[in-house]
Amino acid sequence: MKVQDITNRFEEFAPKKLAFPGDPIGLQIGNLNQEISKILVTLDVRPNVVEEAIKNGCNMIFSHHPVMFRPVKNLDLTIAQNKMYADIIKNNITVYSAHTNLDVVEGGMNDWLADEIGLIQKTNLETSSGSIGKFGILRSKVSIVNFSKFLKKQFNLDGIRVISDSYDRDIQKVAVIGGDGGKFYPEVVAQNCDAFITGDVYYHTGHDMESEGLSVFDVGHNVEKICIPKLSQLFKQWKNEEQWNIEIVESKVNTNPYRFF
Repeated sequence: MKVQDITNRFEEFAPKKLAFPGDPIGLQIGNLNQEISKILVTLDVRPNVVEEAIKNGCNMIFSHHPVMFRPVKNLDLTIAQNKMYADIIKNNITVYSAHTNLDVVEGGMNDWLADEIGLIQKTNLETSSGSIGKFGILRSKVSIVNFSKFLKKQFNLDGIRVISDSYDRDIQKVAVIGGDGGKFYPEVVAQNCDAFITGDVYYHTGHDMESEGLSVFDVGHNVEKICIPKLSQLFKQWKNEEQWNIEIVESKVNTNPYRFF
């Protein structure tokens, strides 16, 4: 089968038109007409992920985060990131990324995260950029401290940053946006949510959230690795339906750059 076969099927599920303007999704490196036999599914494309793909004989990498967020000014191969691009090309690997279109689509990233934390009565969180997140309610009220412990366990986190003007209150109505969603907190406040789960909250934005009385759980960006088993499940389902002769490999590399001591 060709790269185009799986990307066409994927884009029926999460059309490119759903992506935010300027988001560098789709084909990153390679050729849509390339014949493929083994796909590595990953959150990020990093040098050690490319090494993993080469070691496993994968000729396609499907990622959530685009491999090139910023334009490359030169191809100086003494720079690790540039060498990674060269390794991708030398080993005839095609890279395809689905970012905000996967975040936005029904049954995509933010549904997976909302389901993981047990939200019910889910509703789209409408922002100026589109329906980027979800909000709903927990089955019962829970304290901020206990919910923090739950999130750490559920997402296997070493630590979690919590923002609140009062750590004694209980929460039940919760919004979630995977990745860097802090800028959308006014929309969360407008929905009268008690709490907001997202990642990479900027320091001064944290002050603004606190002043609004919103409890925020910064779980980091890496919780989006939930896409690895979820996308693999989708691809295996399509493989059976279409009788594709391919193998799906789930990346085992930890691409989280942060450690807590």
